[in-house]
Amino acid sequence: MVIEQKGSKLVLAGLLLAILMSAMDNTIVATALGAIVADLNGADKFVWVTSAYMVAVMAGMPIFGKLSDMYGRKKFFVFGLFVFLLGSVLCGLSQSIVQLSIFRAIQGIGGGALMPIAFTIVFDIFPPEARGKMTGLLGAVFGSSSVFGPLIGAFLTDNFSWHWIFYVNLPIGLLSLIFILGSYKESPERSDQRIDWGGAITLVVAVVSLMFGLEFGGKEYAWTSWQILSLFAGFLIFFLAFLMIERKASEPIISFWMFKKPLFASAQALAFLYGATFIILTILIPIFVQAVYGGSATNAGLVLTPLMLGSVVGSAVAGIAMSKTSYRNIMWISIISFIIGMALLSTVGPDTSRWLLTIYMVISGFGVGFSFSLLPNATIHKLEPRYRGSANSTNSFFRSLGMTIGITLFGAMQSKFFASNLEDAFGKSGGMASGDSSSLFSAEMRDKIPDEVLSKITQAMSDSITHTFAYALIPLGIAVVFVYLMGKSRLEISKTKPKKG
Repeated sequence: MVIEQKGSKLVLAGLLLAILMSAMDNTIVATALGAIVADLNGADKFVWVTSAYMVAVMAGMPIFGKLSDMYGRKKFFVFGLFVFLLGSVLCGLSQSIVQLSIFRAIQGIGGGALMPIAFTIVFDIFPPEARGKMTGLLGAVFGSSSVFGPLIGAFLTDNFSWHWIFYVNLPIGLLSLIFILGSYKESPERSDQRIDWGGAITLVVAVVSLMFGLEFGGKEYAWTSWQILSLFAGFLIFFLAFLMIERKASEPIISFWMFKKPLFASAQALAFLYGATFIILTILIPIFVQAVYGGSATNAGLVLTPLMLGSVVGSAVAGIAMSKTSYRNIMWISIISFIIGMALLSTVGPDTSRWLLTIYMVISGFGVGFSFSLLPNATIHKLEPRYRGSANSTNSFFRSLGMTIGITLFGAMQSKFFASNLEDAFGKSGGMASGDSSSLFSAEMRDKIPDEVLSKITQAMSDSITHTFAYALIPLGIAVVFVYLMGKSRLEISKTKPKKG
């Protein structure tokens, strides 16, 4: 199912544009949230602007992956693009936070189809010997979105308006749509399968319950409140129902027989663990630069560039190395680099030089980058084309789930460390001193804080972040076990070379 090389390049360009657009959507919106709330009010509901998108993406990934196996990649990828662009236009026209949140959910439905199907299309149209390099490109774009998103969001919000963070998707998405519609010729062969509606409904309800529980727990409601406990109970009930339905379904949304393969199961575990740990770097490093070093918001975004560059190089190296050695051997380089980088980041402080912080980020990003291109390849290893969409969507689902849980757990951990450090520094008045913590992000306000007080607050913030990085070594230690369990499997390439001329 390999198409002509010229067509392959245009299809790849379309996939890269779609992934860049959907992957950076949350980061670009996060940068503009302040301006959005100031314009639309509804400060008590702004959390829905991000959570609605994330919930829709998470719930849609496994379903669209399965549907693409059943009825074709192209129609559902195009559907995802169309819905995402429709949602973008509606978001830009929103007149209230409630409207924006609803339209963000529409965006998320489209986004849930783009990422997993994009990787699956690459596996369908490129021969095995080229897949590593191609997925390396897709992984590099995915990794760099965490840097480009905040920068683009800040630029558009400051120079135009927050509406343009949504309108900017239109030229990108339309160009992707033109490339896919004009160049992607997929095989008409499809297997006759039934839609597992029971599995789809219970999975969506379970994911929505879990996501809202994690999103609102400790923020809108206490973790022990009936609202949060009800959401977690709902997740447990519907997830158990989903497992029971899937065991009996003839064509389940998630094929659990795949998890019996050590390589597949390990790839999903690693996607979850890498997602949970990488996301805190993209969040806490900018906070460190602003609050501890006293950098501006723009500098905080730019400081992530070394992390992005490291991940781009790592993704490319993994893509090339897959044709030469086993997945496990490559992931050893990845996990060792990631652990070293995270360990080094756990030692930084107010006196750490910027160039040293840059080196630590490059090392961490290099390790993470391997996972962007390697894990999707390991996920579909020796799977028939009819299962690739479902398998890839499962991998994207676990990475997204890891990112969501990572933000919640490590975010709560850092906040607790910071409050404790303030109390140690100021005694029982630490709670009052913490009121000055927001001033760390403003150069004007920092100048008004006495040097002795400012030093203690910045040290408290620094220690809370580095302690969180130290605890992030625990899931990375667990990841070592799953790297070992990947076995000796490697990318299989055709032995016959095409004739020249």
